[in-house]
Amino acid sequence: MAANSGPNTDTNVTSTDPPPWHAAYPVPRCANPPSIDREEVLAMMAQSGNVAGRDYLLVDLRRADHKGGSIRGSLNLPAQSLYVAIPTLYQLVKAAGVHKVIWYCSQSRGRGPRAAGWFHDYLTDQGDNEVQSLVLLQGITGWAAAGNHYTDWMDDYDPSAWKES
Repeated sequence: MAANSGPNTDTNVTSTDPPPWHAAYPVPRCANPPSIDREEVLAMMAQSGNVAGRDYLLVDLRRADHKGGSIRGSLNLPAQSLYVAIPTLYQLVKAAGVHKVIWYCSQSRGRGPRAAGWFHDYLTDQGDNEVQSLVLLQGITGWAAAGNHYTDWMDDYDPSAWKES
């Protein structure tokens, strides 16, 4: 069998690098899940009738880079262990009557869209049109950079974690 001498255009990984964590799971069928901006999330949070965990669920997907705080009411489910937990999470979401699951990571360019895509796929497979799977645009980094109006809505906010090095 001849070795492929051409460049690997999918990733810039050499043959000695381990595969990324998500390679063990299927690529989401929903490649571009719907998104939500921080202004809309903050408005939802500020409305007295909306309660995190009841009307919506914020899921922080960070693991090793979990620093600087989380958006108030978020559940930390590291992306690396999420895929196998999706059926259980779905049952909890349905039992609680949650209608929006909002996923975020550092910048919501990798883990956030991947998790939202997986959950969207699961919703589709269940024939569920009542629950939305949404990516928070710009992730927690965009939230923290947007100023005090947003950081006031963070738990364990640490401004030093958000300063550029």
